[in-house]
Amino acid sequence: MEDQQLATDNQQLSTNNQTMLQVNFLRENKERVLEGLKKRSFKELDLVDAAINADDERKKLQFELDSQLSEINKISKEIGILMKDGKKEEAEAAKSKTSQYKESSKELQSQLNDAEKVLTNILYQIPNVPYEKVVAGVSADDNEIIYESTTVEGLGEGAIPHWELAKKYNLIDFELGVKIAGAGFPVYFGKGARLQRALVQYFLDKNVDAGYLEVNPPHVVNEASGYGTGQLPDKEGQMYYINADDLYLIPTAEVPVTNLYRDVLLDEKDLPIKNTAFSQCYRREAGSYGAHVRGLNRLHQFEKVEIVRLEKPENSYAVLEEMVEHIKSILEDLELPYRILRLCGGDTGFAAAMTYDFEVWSAAQEKWLEVSSVSNFETFQANRLKCRYKSDGKSQLVHTLNGSAMALPRIMAALLENNQTEEGIRLPKKIADYAKFELIN
Repeated sequence: MEDQQLATDNQQLSTNNQTMLQVNFLRENKERVLEGLKKRSFKELDLVDAAINADDERKKLQFELDSQLSEINKISKEIGILMKDGKKEEAEAAKSKTSQYKESSKELQSQLNDAEKVLTNILYQIPNVPYEKVVAGVSADDNEIIYESTTVEGLGEGAIPHWELAKKYNLIDFELGVKIAGAGFPVYFGKGARLQRALVQYFLDKNVDAGYLEVNPPHVVNEASGYGTGQLPDKEGQMYYINADDLYLIPTAEVPVTNLYRDVLLDEKDLPIKNTAFSQCYRREAGSYGAHVRGLNRLHQFEKVEIVRLEKPENSYAVLEEMVEHIKSILEDLELPYRILRLCGGDTGFAAAMTYDFEVWSAAQEKWLEVSSVSNFETFQANRLKCRYKSDGKSQLVHTLNGSAMALPRIMAALLENNQTEEGIRLPKKIADYAKFELIN
């Protein structure tokens, strides 16, 4: 029975290894992987060889363990025959040999567990390989501008930034938020609060009309969920951690919504899956300071509406472009000047293969503000999540995609700044219909 259990445990460990597909990809596409990581200006290229070597060690231990387990099973059968034939002495000698193998197998199992951990830890440090269209680059300065809706200009002398407009019309109180919680936790009042609620409702309705199923997810996730979507390990220390319960406040609804499909085997007919969710988002924004974080530009808590897609691999990049068009239609409704950037390797998020950023023009600050990102993660998240679909009797990993549709703070900032008049702030028609007022005065 003990032998059987050992064999079962070993099999289970192999089955649960969520990183094997990834390491196989590294092994079979090493040059492509290295070139892709260079696009990111990724410095730890030696991790690729380290992962392959760690996998070689894992395979070696696996083979040794399997061989010993096989030998144990073989001897166990022989013992039964010897006992039946009355060869008690030979049977006892065989039992002694089995005991030695059992001890050795336990040690090998322990070594294999350690090797699995080493491999997993290495793989968790390697980012996704950028898609072929992604250009090499170090920072946001190297991003490609793909589209710009209109020529932009500032409002000129006397234009008021949104934090002053918020104070003038009693929309948002930043100081009161500091008193209650700290910097980056504003309090919304009156028409400011109503405008937030109206924007959320409009974004959700827009997404639902486009075929997305609305989901209301938890605002905390466990460690497995954080690893599943690539937020963990949290190298930059951007997630709020609830120590007493070993939970994390979500940085975006992407995390809980995508994790709905962790450890799930879908049928081909289930795809595509389209979800949208509104949530509060919590980000420590460690290291953020200076004028660029003033007002609504950078917050620790903010509201966002997210869209998440699960797709067959062959469809995912066409779907990415479809999502881009969807975000464009939202920004057109908001009547805000905007542009679209395709991020360079160095500015692309850890888990993404390709990302488009949307920026709106802040007329009073006279600068572009990022309000949305749309990304294709290919199989990177699905591999961690063990999210597959079955087609023609075979299972394969899905492609996951997500996008902000939209993030509220900078949209609010741009709406206030770009629409200020002598009479007050005049809202775009579609938003005014939701807010049930046209003018903030």
